[in-house]
Amino acid sequence: MAGVWRKTLIYLGLVEDDELDSYSYDDDYEDQPAAAPQRQPLRRVKDERPVRRDAVVTAIPTPSSAKLHVVQPTAFNDAQEIGDKFREGISVIMNLVGADPKLARRLVDFASGLAYGLRGSMQAVTDSVYLLTPAGVQVSAEERRRFLEESGFYNQA
Repeated sequence: MAGVWRKTLIYLGLVEDDELDSYSYDDDYEDQPAAAPQRQPLRRVKDERPVRRDAVVTAIPTPSSAKLHVVQPTAFNDAQEIGDKFREGISVIMNLVGADPKLARRLVDFASGLAYGLRGSMQAVTDSVYLLTPAGVQVSAEERRRFLEESGFYNQA
């Protein structure tokens, strides 16, 4: 072991090769074989934890219908309404039909960044209508179709 230590000190440049000659190392321990670790016999331990028999499992209620909020933005300031509803866990339908093309592009970029940043998703429903769903929320195809028919949109995708 001392040889390894010596070579390491020399390699790192901490000492010169001739400086270590003045030190005396006790290399006798290197000649002795390492003692084998003492192993204890394995014992089986009984599991003495109490078993609870009074636990009750209840089902978590699922919402009967998804919450959807429709936004038809006319200015970029309407992006705050989209972001606020999305952060509350409400799915947002963003209707850009009739919006200025530059405004529509900016809002699509904003909404896609919002959905990505909060681990949600964004889907194009029609050419200028987008559905933003927060993380953990899934709108079924049937629910989406029903909402779009009630709102006057028709699924062109």
